[in-house]
Amino acid sequence: MAPLKSLEKEHPILNSEFQNFCASHGIFSVEDLLMHDLYVLVALAEQQPASERLKEGITQVLSIMDGQHQPWMNGMELLQDAQRNKQILSTGCEGIDSFLLGGLREGQLTELAGPSSSGKTQFCLQFASNVAKKHSGCVIYLDTGNSFSPQRIAHFSGLSSDSTFNESRRSILRKVMSNIECHSVFNIFEMFDVLHQLDFDMRSQMRGVDLKARLLIVDSISSLISPILGGNGSHGRAMMTSAGALLKKLAHEHNIAVLVTNHTVGGEGGIPKPALGEIWKCIPHTRLLLSRDLDSNFCHISVLKHSSLASGKTTTILLYKRDPCKRFMYGNE
Repeated sequence: MAPLKSLEKEHPILNSEFQNFCASHGIFSVEDLLMHDLYVLVALAEQQPASERLKEGITQVLSIMDGQHQPWMNGMELLQDAQRNKQILSTGCEGIDSFLLGGLREGQLTELAGPSSSGKTQFCLQFASNVAKKHSGCVIYLDTGNSFSPQRIAHFSGLSSDSTFNESRRSILRKVMSNIECHSVFNIFEMFDVLHQLDFDMRSQMRGVDLKARLLIVDSISSLISPILGGNGSHGRAMMTSAGALLKKLAHEHNIAVLVTNHTVGGEGGIPKPALGEIWKCIPHTRLLLSRDLDSNFCHISVLKHSSLASGKTTTILLYKRDPCKRFMYGNE
């Protein structure tokens, strides 16, 4: 969950005085505060000269947490919201778009799970390139393993930076590259900082800040969450749940398509399954599992969870280094 210092810009009451008070009691993040006995914390605040401001700060943090939960909506309200606000973003791959009934859904969190070298990052770069090229708005790309490649983005756009082309094509290349905002994040706290800043910037649109994100990619979410899940404590699991809730909140409130990648672990009978366990399993709206044939470029995509597709439905595509969707083969296994 977010460090307290990252919330000060939007909530001035959470200033250095409040942060120092919290730090003196081992509280550095929203999660730390929630893990404390709030009655004891309020009692400690009352002993301070600025007791009223400190208690107001504690109330503000609790209000922030309440605001992360989506309001109750009945079925008709959900249908109207989907019809009015939520679009489907093409991935730039005809085969995947056909398989997913159009592409990635705005307002939803999609998980792409697979073992190393199964093509997860390649698909992320392809999707980012296509959205940046063909849609208004930008792509926010959170890179957790130094795998973001602007050269591959250019290739997937059909606008290789080392090719010779006219000024019009150069202009398109500049648009694609400038519409992708890449952040290197190497722990979950850095991710929370970026996501809270994104939420703040999106809310600031009405105050004249021009930022409209269409696609948010986290490649990979498991590399950020896995390190905090060690041991039997609930702290890591709570932070994982908070991360999922924040990603879904951003998707829903700002009509963003969110795509995260996850690695796989051995399941029953040695069959690969997405990592992060049963708690994370319930968070994504859509879960897709990638597998790749040894010594070939054939990639299989299976549906584990989808609102409109049956679990187990599978398609196969042939990946190319520069065009991950050049040929398409479709079927159910």
